[in-house]
Amino acid sequence: MALAISLILIVLGAIIFHWLSPWWLTPIASNWQAMDDALMITLVICAALFIIIHLFVAYAVVKFRHREGHRAAAESHNRKLEWWLIGATSLGIVAMLAPGLNVYAKLISPPANASVFEVMGKQWDWHFRLPGKDGKLGATDVRFINATNPFGINPQDPAGQDDVLVDGSEIHIPLDQPVKVLLRAQDVLHDFYVPQFRTRMNMVPGLVTQFWLTPTQTGRFEVLCAQLCGVGHSNMRSAVVVEEQAVYEAWLAKQPTFSGHGAVGGVGGPAEPGKQGRLIAQSKGCVACHSVDGAPGVGPSWKGLFGKQEALEGGTTVAVDEAYLKQSINDPKAKVVKGFPNIMPPNQLSDEEMAAMIDYIKTVR
Repeated sequence: MALAISLILIVLGAIIFHWLSPWWLTPIASNWQAMDDALMITLVICAALFIIIHLFVAYAVVKFRHREGHRAAAESHNRKLEWWLIGATSLGIVAMLAPGLNVYAKLISPPANASVFEVMGKQWDWHFRLPGKDGKLGATDVRFINATNPFGINPQDPAGQDDVLVDGSEIHIPLDQPVKVLLRAQDVLHDFYVPQFRTRMNMVPGLVTQFWLTPTQTGRFEVLCAQLCGVGHSNMRSAVVVEEQAVYEAWLAKQPTFSGHGAVGGVGGPAEPGKQGRLIAQSKGCVACHSVDGAPGVGPSWKGLFGKQEALEGGTTVAVDEAYLKQSINDPKAKVVKGFPNIMPPNQLSDEEMAAMIDYIKTVR
């Protein structure tokens, strides 16, 4: 009897927890209400089975409990019951799978009038690219990927010269306009996930995946990586900013193109002190662990780092100069900063990249 009561209390507790729980879906900000509907169908089916099974077990415990003078009866076959169970299980599986498959088919089939932007995921950072005035993204090849050309844009392709390479870690999109998102990964498996949009998709090295959405609310929405991708996974964050068309166009006009970004094959160069180093730091994923605003992270913040005295494990201190920075980048385990885990991998940078990186760290004040 105690077991039956416990099972009933578990069911009641689960129902109460569900209705009173503060953990629920974030307010939706895109056209994908169908995602929530498919999730609700699955939740209702699973909840119904959970309740039915627990209450049936509680009933069976009471009904068929041991009593003096009663003998248990065994039935080896019951074809009618078996067919009912097979049919009910099949219907339940179809009811859970069909809505999700239907929504997924629509998710990866963008409308013809959708604009486009491309995302490159890399440990542990995001890069964004949009087509230029010609409306076409330039051809890419992994042979051209480097610190300042994370997409591997072919420098000989005229269509790529006006590609917009977003300067920073945020992508902006216009309100109420459909947009197709192309997804690539440079190293390991990543996943581009924006909870309020109800959209997410794996990013597989060597493949281009895609989905589309129409944003329905203005605001800044956080981008998360939803696949465990290494030690800096939790810091692999970015944002999608949804804004009115005029504001979006003003932002877009300020973004550099491939030909003026200082990338291989482009002309022009960085217009700000330390910009080349900043691009390298973003490309190498350094900013996932080292903040530039003093915020705590996996590694020491770069804000005001150059020129200070840094406390090390073992009780010693070191002056943060060019020699120390170079050693720490090439051999992070040589001098570990006190209070931080010894998990940074060594980085192989060219002399030019090393100099640019150090110049950038000097500018972070």
